[in-house]
Amino acid sequence: MSVNERSATSPAAPASKGSGLKKIVAASMVGTVVEWYEFFLYATAATLVFGKYFFPPTGNELDGIIQAFLTYAVGFVARPLGGIVFGQIGDKLGRKPTLQLTIIIIGVSTFLMGCLPGFATLGYLAPALLVFLRFIQGFALGGEWGGAVLLVAEHSPNKSRGFWSSWPQAAVPVGNLLATLVLFIMSNVLSAADFLGWGWRVAFWLSAVIVFVGYYIRTHVSESPIFLEAKAQLEEEQSVSYGVREVIRKYPNGILQAMGLRFAENIMYYLVVSFAIVYLKSVHKYDTSSLLLALLIAHVVHFLVIPQVGRLVDSWGRKPVYLVGAITGATWPFFAFPMFDTRNPVVIVLAVTIGLCLHAFMYAGQPALMSELFPTRMRYAGVSLGSQVTSIFAGSLAPLLATQWLKDTGSWLPTAIYLVVACAITTVAVLSLKETKGIALEDVDRADAEREGLPVAAMR
Repeated sequence: MSVNERSATSPAAPASKGSGLKKIVAASMVGTVVEWYEFFLYATAATLVFGKYFFPPTGNELDGIIQAFLTYAVGFVARPLGGIVFGQIGDKLGRKPTLQLTIIIIGVSTFLMGCLPGFATLGYLAPALLVFLRFIQGFALGGEWGGAVLLVAEHSPNKSRGFWSSWPQAAVPVGNLLATLVLFIMSNVLSAADFLGWGWRVAFWLSAVIVFVGYYIRTHVSESPIFLEAKAQLEEEQSVSYGVREVIRKYPNGILQAMGLRFAENIMYYLVVSFAIVYLKSVHKYDTSSLLLALLIAHVVHFLVIPQVGRLVDSWGRKPVYLVGAITGATWPFFAFPMFDTRNPVVIVLAVTIGLCLHAFMYAGQPALMSELFPTRMRYAGVSLGSQVTSIFAGSLAPLLATQWLKDTGSWLPTAIYLVVACAITTVAVLSLKETKGIALEDVDRADAEREGLPVAAMR
């Protein structure tokens, strides 16, 4: 009997599994808001500030942006390392202590970024320190996402796992919204010289306040029952393996499928929120405040849409919803960039907002889908590897490549073709999956136990 068939006949999840679920969701969301406030703050500052502040002038504005995006990419390179380290810790010690550690590391590194002198003061030491702090920030974020979504997914009822686990995803636009809002206010109340000189630092320093709030909330959540059972089994059965090495050895297909799911989604997101700014700023000389206002509106809509798509993931199924996002996402640049070329503020906001709405059809279902690919004893490691390794080849390179192509050709068409290819890869990955709507995670563990000859009773 297949895992899917068993889940249809298995008993309903105990009532205790859903107790305190809203508290769990809130804790996961607050931490994720903190992480992505800081991560997106860097992305926006790399586009608007860092190219001028941390690098020598070359006479071409795009050169500084490209250099800033290279430092931005360092964070993505660090994320798989963080996924490996924190995935191992999270599968052994728990999701909660791991998430408490990652939020502190990101908070400290982001605060210190706001203290760095520029190229005019330190020369090349300034970008070197920026790269170092960016690496630390990315390293911690690599362990954050997997733990945050699994904390919710493992507490969620089988029939509504897609909806509940989409809420940590919805926290991403909230963090981005806060970062954009702070930068928007600072760019409006300060002169361009003051904003470039010190105003941007305030946004980085404010992260310390949000970190304290997120850390406090995360101290008051509990581990999921299914993880505690798996942990007890690991302690009792010394022959049972867990973590990164085991998931690579036992579930390589699951990791590849998770990477394929992530590929187009990650590329599209950074094209919409990062490269769109570059294009409008460099090609049309669109003012900073108008760009940030467009992103503010789009992030609000993105936040509202993600949980609704999460409901569709539970009703339609994981695969159909993801396919909608992958296929329609490929069309976005072909109408978005002509909309940008109108320079009409309403049309520009609409183009960015539509892009994030299409992105939500891939993004909302990721936690449920990926958590259902791996058993509990190696779920943190599997989800973190699948999502974070992909970031090196996807999100880190997307704005960098798009900016370089814009510089070389003066056209957005190479970027559009790039996204089409990415969406095709993700479509193949989605089609290779089995539909897991409504499956019990206990049945995933049971199938793993039977496959590996492990004690099944401890999985119940």
